Amino acid sequence: MRMTRSWLAAVLMAVLGSAVNAGAQTPAPKTFWEEHKLFSYIENSYTFNLTGAGRGGATRGTNELRFYDFHEGYTFNIAEFSIKKDPSERYPFGYGLVVTAGSDSKKNHSFGIFRDEDDAFPFRNTEWFDLQEAYVSGMVPLGSGLTLKAGKFVTLLGYEVIESPNNLNFSRGYLFTLAIPLTHTGVVASYAFTDWFNMTAGVVLGWDDSKSVNDSVSYTGQFAFTPLQDFTTSLNWIVGPEQIDPRRIDDNVPRDSRSYVNSHLRYVLDFVFAYTGVKNLTLALNVDYGHEQSEPFVRSLGTRRDTDATWWGWAAYAAYDWTDKLRTSVRQEFFRDADGARTGSGIGTDLWSTTATIQYKIWKGLVGRLEYRHDQSDERVFRVRYSVPDRTTQGLLARGKSLDTISLSLYYSFF
Repeated sequence: MRMTRSWLAAVLMAVLGSAVNAGAQTPAPKTFWEEHKLFSYIENSYTFNLTGAGRGGATRGTNELRFYDFHEGYTFNIAEFSIKKDPSERYPFGYGLVVTAGSDSKKNHSFGIFRDEDDAFPFRNTEWFDLQEAYVSGMVPLGSGLTLKAGKFVTLLGYEVIESPNNLNFSRGYLFTLAIPLTHTGVVASYAFTDWFNMTAGVVLGWDDSKSVNDSVSYTGQFAFTPLQDFTTSLNWIVGPEQIDPRRIDDNVPRDSRSYVNSHLRYVLDFVFAYTGVKNLTLALNVDYGHEQSEPFVRSLGTRRDTDATWWGWAAYAAYDWTDKLRTSVRQEFFRDADGARTGSGIGTDLWSTTATIQYKIWKGLVGRLEYRHDQSDERVFRVRYSVPDRTTQGLLARGKSLDTISLSLYYSFF
């Protein structure tokens, strides 16, 4: 009898102990504020042009075909504040707000937000601040949950992003600069069919467009897969008419220009592969293919009957964290501008780029980067200088096929 009672007591204690442990291991649900994601940083940089691009000419101190590191010398790149909340089962609504200031902000503007139709890169006269993202989102109780997002948000395309701390290198590659858009304004819907497959699709005003410069829309989407643990892939795309209606710049343009512009589509297919299954190692590959019917720049040359433009390229990335503070990264890239439309060369151009970056965490959120980059072209697209005495833009001439730079950058992340 005593054995029976002892045995029952032991079983009861084991059951109660398991219940207590299970309860202790169950995480408490997040509060409303805990579901928010804060991100903020500032960045400064200094770029040395080792090939002397444009010295003595109109483009003195210019790093041709670069984006945020377009100018030689010191740059206050950006100060950014971001607050975001994703929809959840407990709080089925969300939102995002990203505001920035600095030289980089001038290049991120979309039409209608600190940018007009006649503003062109490098946007010398636009504002030094930007509303990078502003959207609301919500979860519809359908299946595993259908998420809707409306407003202005960053593009689905590309491996590299606007925020420097989230990239492996300081400079952005040619795919980021020439092949894809930065932001969209519109509505997208996302749905997770399984743990390894998610789909997003939506309607937007176009490439970096918040006012509809041609009174038309584009369609964008993503197929995201996780076939293996630590291995992600995605197919991203956008298609639609992206040419600006000439009547928005010149009132004397014929009325039928709108139908002409809207009849010529631009599309991009963007593939991203990333693998982090080896400790401290990051591997990634980005492949892009783009095409535009009757591209405006090619059409303006007046030298071809076929005025379509095609571009494609790839970028391979590898990074290794030697310690908690030290990381080295390499990017190898190729970009084919088959018709000279994306580079502005006017002829078929092949670009190769090799980038090596050393990153070191100096103190808390303070991170320093030292980067060397070599760009090579089969055509003369670098070292643009004046070729005529009157120093007009018609007299600008590219003299080089290569560009070498060294960049020093510092950023501090507050969150």
